[in-house]
Amino acid sequence: MTDPIRRDPEGFDPFEPVAPLTPPQDTPKNMAQDPTQRPGWERATLEKLAFAALGEQKAARRWKIFLRLSWLAFFIFLAWFALSRSTPSTAKTTAHTAVVEIKGEIANGGDASAEFVIAAMKTAFEDAGAKGVVLLINSPGGSPVQAGIINDELKRLKAKYKKPVYAVVEETCASAAYYIAAGADKIFVDKASIVGSIGVLMDGFGFTGVMEKVGVERRLLTAGENKGFLDPFSPMSDTQRAHAQSMLNQIHAQFINVVKTGRGDRLKLDTPGLFSGLFWSGEQAVEYGLADQLGNVDFVAREVIKAEEVIDYTRRDNVAEKLAKKFGAAMGDASVRALQAATPSLR
Repeated sequence: MTDPIRRDPEGFDPFEPVAPLTPPQDTPKNMAQDPTQRPGWERATLEKLAFAALGEQKAARRWKIFLRLSWLAFFIFLAWFALSRSTPSTAKTTAHTAVVEIKGEIANGGDASAEFVIAAMKTAFEDAGAKGVVLLINSPGGSPVQAGIINDELKRLKAKYKKPVYAVVEETCASAAYYIAAGADKIFVDKASIVGSIGVLMDGFGFTGVMEKVGVERRLLTAGENKGFLDPFSPMSDTQRAHAQSMLNQIHAQFINVVKTGRGDRLKLDTPGLFSGLFWSGEQAVEYGLADQLGNVDFVAREVIKAEEVIDYTRRDNVAEKLAKKFGAAMGDASVRALQAATPSLR
């Protein structure tokens, strides 16, 4: 029972809301605001890190596979493109004029090497649709060996397949290039073409005088008194000079014989300096019998061979071969070029 006599303290209101208790200073923070206060938060964090790392590894692996497949597809495309363009189709049976380009320096390993030119000529001669072969020439010359190989093979193919061969000169047909052109049935030039330069040279440098002035001594050890014959830092004896000149004269005589055999009675042998290494314009070349008449590829195909359609049979380096030569054989190529600099050249 309630004491009727009991009185509440003065100012006391039983319905007044009670103020919350203030937590002590050492009470932990709210767990919702601080995840580290939750039980097992370390394990959860490690799991998240592990799954994130696995996700990154999967993404990196997918990207690596994608890149590899992309490069593979790219190289397959390059190989297909190179093979499809490296040699012409031999399925062409309609009447046409076959063209084989001889451009740039005539040298082993180049686009105008005997290997490439002969391969293209063989394909052209073997094609039943090719009514004639045109050697499209724009070259300052090069190796007499490469030119000689091409000239010999040209004679063999002409005799075997009984097809006419014509040389068409663009800007230049000099030295080793003319060595090849002389084997054609006729030579067509532009009136401003450069033709001729029937000669042989062997060039280099000698630094012996400079070395003496600056006090530098060349120490070259050889087994064989002439082994350092072409060393630019050693003097050349009269005997060595005479030997080199004899060799050049012999190669020059071979060159002259090829020109005389190929051109026959058309050659004006009384032309001053004909075999001295001089060169002439296309118009002069026709006058002196070095060429037959003015004309270009289209003219020869249309008016001479009577097959207007022109098909290029030129054999060229494909992309893979060019990359290999550029990156894989750079050092070896430099060494070979250093040796080739000391060999005779028709240019």
